[in-house]
Amino acid sequence: MKKRLGFTMLMLSAFGSAAMGAEIKVLSAGAVEPGLVKLADQFRRDTGNRVKIQFGTAPQLAKRLADGETADVLIAPPSVVEAQVKTGKIAAEGRVIVGRVGVGVTVRADAPSPDIATLDAFKLTLLNADSVVYNQASTGLYLEKLFDLMGIAEQLKAKTTRYANGAQVLEHVIGGKGNEIGFGAITEIRLFEPKGLRFVGPLPAQIQNYTTYAAGVMSDAQDAAMDFVRYLASPAAKQTFAAAGID
Repeated sequence: MKKRLGFTMLMLSAFGSAAMGAEIKVLSAGAVEPGLVKLADQFRRDTGNRVKIQFGTAPQLAKRLADGETADVLIAPPSVVEAQVKTGKIAAEGRVIVGRVGVGVTVRADAPSPDIATLDAFKLTLLNADSVVYNQASTGLYLEKLFDLMGIAEQLKAKTTRYANGAQVLEHVIGGKGNEIGFGAITEIRLFEPKGLRFVGPLPAQIQNYTTYAAGVMSDAQDAAMDFVRYLASPAAKQTFAAAGID
């Protein structure tokens, strides 16, 4: 009887573990958060495999991997993913493009909307702003070069505040004052609108910049990781990403 009970408990334990599914650890850039969170939840419902996502900027993700942190999937700009391929941490095959995200302009919800309809209007808006806030990641690196090309970098320097990531930028703008202009990934701005932001609009078309994001499977990842990356490339996933502002 004891042997039979022990065998039954062992089988129930094994069945329970299988029923729970795998847990896939994902390191991801924050710009794709709105679509990715929804897809991770849908993937769990469809497969029983859970997806645990940790967000960060591209430099932060690269540093975490360089410091020895492990994961199953990396979602980041292609250059970051390719760098991990060269180190052998990401498999050369199986990478997919998740989508791209443009740069947006934001202000506090109770602030007037600045004029950014044309390049000239955008330039004047920046010069008249009390302060300008953007990050030190992909968006910020682009803006830094853009303002230099526009010939206004020196005028903006004294009133510019920069943060490590987009969330810190947007939190600053929410708690700010005066005529303050913030920049960030359009998807991140949309996430913060209920907290006290207004999405003014994308950068003028002639100076808009898109950051592309790719997903790669880490070399020592579990099998379910490849299934999740393939899922991100499915037509249904593309629709979910598009609805979240990820082209």
